[in-house]
Amino acid sequence: MIRLFTIASAFVALGLCVAPAAESGKTVTPKINAACSIHLGWQAPASEWFYLEARVEKSTPGSYFMICGWNTGYFGVQELGGGKKVAIFSVWDPTKGDNPDHVKLEERVEVLHEGKDVKVSRFGGEGTGGKSMTEFPWKVGEKIRCLVQAKVEGQKTAYSGWLWQPKSNEWKHLVTFRVQTGGKPLSGLYSFVEDFRRDGKSVGEERRAVFGNGWVKTVDKGLLPLTQARFTASKAPTEASDIIDAGQAEGGLYLANGGKVSPSVPVGTVLSVNSAPTTVPNDLPTELSKP
Repeated sequence: MIRLFTIASAFVALGLCVAPAAESGKTVTPKINAACSIHLGWQAPASEWFYLEARVEKSTPGSYFMICGWNTGYFGVQELGGGKKVAIFSVWDPTKGDNPDHVKLEERVEVLHEGKDVKVSRFGGEGTGGKSMTEFPWKVGEKIRCLVQAKVEGQKTAYSGWLWQPKSNEWKHLVTFRVQTGGKPLSGLYSFVEDFRRDGKSVGEERRAVFGNGWVKTVDKGLLPLTQARFTASKAPTEASDIIDAGQAEGGLYLANGGKVSPSVPVGTVLSVNSAPTTVPNDLPTELSKP
């Protein structure tokens, strides 16, 4: 099954959690503790790299704005507690189970590159794999630029995460993870907004981000802009599904949840970017052109 959501909500977002049964045998209505996770599934062919920009417009502690996701991993920014902000890039092992120590060495995500001040570790809990994290003091209203590169190497694929550094005006190569994929490139591209604080109070706090100026380099070497995405949402019974929204915004498509957000389009709607990008950014990492 393609993993389209975060580690923290992978199974609940697919609706695999059910309400517990009371002793009487009756179903107990679960308590809502989070705003519903929402996603944009970008329509694109198999690709060698995936570039996307985001602009966070509203945030609160415990928010995840995932910018570049694909069928075996994800890449984005988070606001943690105490004002701390980070970037995170993760790739799943091609195995089932939640204990990272139970995965055979030859099936684990390999680390080929670890950037300066980037913490790389194994994760478990809901799926297993490799995770990287670095402090990244992004700001509301500021453009965030992410790029994922995929290089097929036999039956494996090496995924590199690149993050634009506004202060130094350069790209930073965070990490390269390699994993068994059967020799497949990037596919299943998506973005999402998630409330991972899940303390009940976070439901009443709004998160909003705009995603746009997206590009992919397809496996046949063609460059294509990302112009359409399908709006989807978690089916988790503990997430408030009536305070979500998506639609067109200046520079792309927006996702919003929590607080006083109300839906303007139904889940499942295919949204089109109002003004499709026409020119690929000319300052992408030079490594993209290397064989």
